[in-house]
Amino acid sequence: MSAYVLPVMAELESGKRVRTVARSLVILFAVAVIALIFTPWQQSVSGMGHVSALTPVERVQAISAPVESRVARWHVTEGTHVRGGQLIVELTDNDPLILDRLGNERQAVRERLMMAEGRAAAHEERLGRLQESKANAVNAARSRVQMANERIVQNEQAMRAAEERLTAARLNIARQRSLLDRGLTSQRAVELAQQEFATAEAEVRRALASLNAARTEKQALEDDLRKITADADAAIESERASLNLARAEIANIKAEFQRVDSRLARQQTLQVHAPRDGTVLRLLAQPNSELLKGGDPVALFVPDAQAATVELWLDGMDMPLVQPGDKVRLQFNGWPAVQFVGWPAVAVGTFGGIVRLVDAAETNGGKFRILVTPDPDDDPWPSARYLRQGVQAKGWVLLRQVKLGWELWRRFNGFPPVIADNEPGAAGAKGKKK
Repeated sequence: MSAYVLPVMAELESGKRVRTVARSLVILFAVAVIALIFTPWQQSVSGMGHVSALTPVERVQAISAPVESRVARWHVTEGTHVRGGQLIVELTDNDPLILDRLGNERQAVRERLMMAEGRAAAHEERLGRLQESKANAVNAARSRVQMANERIVQNEQAMRAAEERLTAARLNIARQRSLLDRGLTSQRAVELAQQEFATAEAEVRRALASLNAARTEKQALEDDLRKITADADAAIESERASLNLARAEIANIKAEFQRVDSRLARQQTLQVHAPRDGTVLRLLAQPNSELLKGGDPVALFVPDAQAATVELWLDGMDMPLVQPGDKVRLQFNGWPAVQFVGWPAVAVGTFGGIVRLVDAAETNGGKFRILVTPDPDDDPWPSARYLRQGVQAKGWVLLRQVKLGWELWRRFNGFPPVIADNEPGAAGAKGKKK
């Protein structure tokens, strides 16, 4: 009996210990869950991207052929690091006589320019002479009109004198006839008075004819003045139009001259140099085998970036939550890291950044690009050996700090991480909740 009871008692005591341990574990788990619910949690939105450069001149770019040509000789190989202005490739034109032909074309254009300038100078000189001739002709015509005015004045005076003589002769006839009737004068005196009246009357008609002739002459001279002015103006305008045509021709020839000079300058500079410090990524043309058009790429070039920048693409739902100045945690491919999204302080191998730019429109299939630059208050980013342009990166834009329980409740309900307090929609939502 005793041999049977002892094992049973031992099993009972062992079961009590197991239950005690289980109760302890449940209590510890419950305490841990409650503690985690009230543990601070860093909200964030994530995005994928790659290392790039802040300015376009520091990003990967193509080096192009300036004119139609072919590669004569490469002075670099793929992966060569070059300095700004260093010779990269020598080109040769497809036409070996292109420089001579352009020189002859330039000389022909220069001769056309000289002839056009000569024509313009001749037109300017003729225009000056026409203006001087107009001034002289107009002055002469005005002088003749003035002389006609003076003759009219003289004829008007002669007309008044003749009319006064006619009036005197008429009075004399009446007086002589009166005296004749009274027998105080002779018939001869009356006849002389009548003759004098007839002479005065003829003198009036002659003065009137002279006055009308002077007025007609003045009208003719004034018409002649207007004709001279109109003819001179027409000749001057015609010459000015010819001068403007000559000047337009000069402008066109000068433009053509500049185009020829530009072509000649491009043909004379068939050496392509590095635009700035950087590395030759790819050589895209083979020597003496490929014909290149103006603008065709001959090499891919990666400039040395002054400051590394990361391009991240965020979902359209997360974009409104991000603004310039927000903090970012970055993880780079090829760099060992352990990331804790909710507790960035305990993350290892991640680096700090600041949002520099948020694009105003989507640029990648509904995603929005942001540019992230190094955070000056955080550890420096890895060197260019690791952060070459194109290296993949993942980033977390840090938002508000909340309780872990609230974050879990938000995620279960699909709510956004934050809503700006000053947005009308957010205020309306709060009002409805109240």
